[in-house]
Amino acid sequence: MRPDWCQRFRSIVFEGPIGVGKSSLALKFAERFGYRPLLEAPEANPFLSRFYRDSARFAFPTQLFFLFQRIDQLREVSQRDLFNEFMVSDFMLEKDPLFARLTLSDDELALYQTIYESLRPQAPTPDLVIVLQASAEQLVNRISQRGIPMEQGMSHDYLRELSEAYTDFFHRYEDAPLLIVNTAALNPIDREDDFEALVQQIVQLRGRRTYFNLNV
Repeated sequence: MRPDWCQRFRSIVFEGPIGVGKSSLALKFAERFGYRPLLEAPEANPFLSRFYRDSARFAFPTQLFFLFQRIDQLREVSQRDLFNEFMVSDFMLEKDPLFARLTLSDDELALYQTIYESLRPQAPTPDLVIVLQASAEQLVNRISQRGIPMEQGMSHDYLRELSEAYTDFFHRYEDAPLLIVNTAALNPIDREDDFEALVQQIVQLRGRRTYFNLNV
């Protein structure tokens, strides 16, 4: 049976940079509490592997593919009114321009921004956003451990810039309540005690912005 606290948070988003574990945690959360998972499908992007080899050449088509993929997923959610049920996701549309600003040229970014702004109103607002944080060094190690071949060439500098961009974005984000989680000493995917500690943070959540650090 789904616990009563789930009624407060019928739609939850796990967010964070690549390698931080948001997709695995969203799926575990969905399985544990009976939420429907809405997950990114990077393997479906035909440009992604080429982007990792030649980011300047393939950044724009990679970015647009992901934008339209996310829009299609969210459009289905809106049409079926699934955000009135229980859903957990590993992405939010509002964060999409973050990658664009890191990878696109000025002309490409201007065109991307025009497309994004025309589609943005289709995105529903979640009841809770859980932001997973990790240092660039930790992300490098986790990406190496999970062993997806096309990810192995990502540089430390790119991951550092990406982590900083996420931190800046969520520092200014105010649309939904935030639970910001430092994953340096937390492994809620593989350690059950850590998962239960994270769930307790959600249960006890009050206010618009909460920080969770296992060392505190």
